[in-house]
Amino acid sequence: MNETIETKNKALVLEAFDTLFNKRDYVTCERYWSPNYIQHSAHIEPGRDGLFNLIKSVPATLKYEPGVIVADGDFVIVHGRFSGHGRPKNWIAADILRIVDGILVEHWDVIQDEASHEESKSGLPMFGNKFPEEL
Repeated sequence: MNETIETKNKALVLEAFDTLFNKRDYVTCERYWSPNYIQHSAHIEPGRDGLFNLIKSVPATLKYEPGVIVADGDFVIVHGRFSGHGRPKNWIAADILRIVDGILVEHWDVIQDEASHEESKSGLPMFGNKFPEEL
């Protein structure tokens, strides 16, 4: 059975994010992120080193949970939750990545604080099926 490029790219992003954010294995991460990585996030210094240095600077309690993930050719979007990063609220993020030849080469994101049940006008959680206070 042949895997599509989209299936391969989604698996790559999930593996790379777990290796960086949850395992903090920076040596292995170098094979996922291009040395010429282009960073569009307003929260992260330029390049692969900017990303790695940011993660090195946050508490060891950082946890990343992936949610919905979609792919179209060389682009992957993953909706996820960042918790344990030392800020008052979890972050819910849509990370957009461009992949070339199995390497993450470019990144954009949209990040917002996770709303509590009381703060949610829709009455629904922003991520998963439970509010952060119910976890």
